[in-house]
Amino acid sequence: MNPKNWPKHKKWTATILVSCFTFISPVSSTMLAPALDTLADDLNVESDIETYLLMSIFLLAYAVGPFVLAPLSEMYGRVVVLQSANMFYLIFNTVCGFSTSKEQMLAFRFLSGLGGGAPQALGGGVLSDCFRAEERGTATAIYSLAPFLGPAVGPIAAGYLTQYMSWRWIFWTVSIADAVVQILAFLFLSETYAPKILAVKAKKLRKLTGNKNLRTEYERPDRTFGQTLGKNLVRPFRMLFTQPALQITALYRAYLYGLMYLVLASFPLVWSEQYDQEPGPASLNYISLGVGFVIGLQVSGPLIDKVYRTLKTRNNDTGLPEFRIPLMFPTAIVTPIGLLLYGIAAHFKIHWIVPNIGAAILAAGLILSFQCVQTYVIDSYERYAASAAGAAAFVRTMAGFSFPLFAPKLYDVLGIAWGNALLSGIVLVMGIIVPVVMWKWGAWLRSKSQYCAG
Repeated sequence: MNPKNWPKHKKWTATILVSCFTFISPVSSTMLAPALDTLADDLNVESDIETYLLMSIFLLAYAVGPFVLAPLSEMYGRVVVLQSANMFYLIFNTVCGFSTSKEQMLAFRFLSGLGGGAPQALGGGVLSDCFRAEERGTATAIYSLAPFLGPAVGPIAAGYLTQYMSWRWIFWTVSIADAVVQILAFLFLSETYAPKILAVKAKKLRKLTGNKNLRTEYERPDRTFGQTLGKNLVRPFRMLFTQPALQITALYRAYLYGLMYLVLASFPLVWSEQYDQEPGPASLNYISLGVGFVIGLQVSGPLIDKVYRTLKTRNNDTGLPEFRIPLMFPTAIVTPIGLLLYGIAAHFKIHWIVPNIGAAILAAGLILSFQCVQTYVIDSYERYAASAAGAAAFVRTMAGFSFPLFAPKLYDVLGIAWGNALLSGIVLVMGIIVPVVMWKWGAWLRSKSQYCAG
């Protein structure tokens, strides 16, 4: 059965399980933040760059993995690739907790990141498989929340685990949670990629009837395995370098993602040095980001589908990916306001609730922007949504990897107030230019693409 025709409960089972995977692995990207000093002492890490690298190298692997995992999912199906990659992540994340040197930690963190990148690379493809365009808003909102909420939640638990137990339990606790989700996925997650479902059905019919000519429109018996693999592995690279619509949205989303990781990296500095808080209580401030993400989800989920349906009705009942764009305009104002408020309040040591309010406003703006772009990409590249998401994930996670590395230098030179003012100005300009370009020329750019739906 076409996954778009599945019962609602089956669609939402797939969405929730994939969202859980997408929540858990990003937890690993930031959970070390409260434990970096302790970890550096235990593993004899001397430089600040090496210390931050222990946290961000996970994201470097996150950027590489999707280029292999996304096209493989379009050959073998979403589920088998997702679950295999997650097992890889689970093993090496667990092993991280046994590291006795910085070299071991860096190697194991990188390997766990290779597997951990699968949910973000493949999740968009799963939603594209299961939901029609006018249904995707709420599902995409929940899925888009996960990679933001995970990095915000991780340091909260990690702060207390570091203070009262050991940094090693940070890894083991996450692995236990991931193992539970993995078991549920083995039991309840069905394949969603239509070409793979049809290929399995065709294979059964060939065996049943003896007719070797029964094949789906997606199967190419004249193409060898090597040719098929090569074509699929090259596709995300080709899309990244030949699809202007994907390039523009990927760069914008990458900047937003980088901002989030920069703020996350600045949190220990702000709460320990500016507000003299212990690791445990300081980690509770990450709740403000979680609150902002949830509020953004509550607003964006229903609203993005409502706007889409309204514009579709006005357009002779014809939906377009560009109908996801209008909600990006208010975020061009909301996001920089939150970032600016957070920076100024922290700089002048205003009551701790004020920078938390700024962080929450920033988080709400980020999730709304992120979701609009995510649904635009899914709508535009339906069949190749996983490859498109994989290409975008590379750009996005490279930003998440690099931003925390220059954050200390940025704040040392400019201070957190002026540093955030600079970053706010950039996001304001991008937040206006990108939606204008995509609204005005998005359809034309898609019409020139061999990968776009339709």
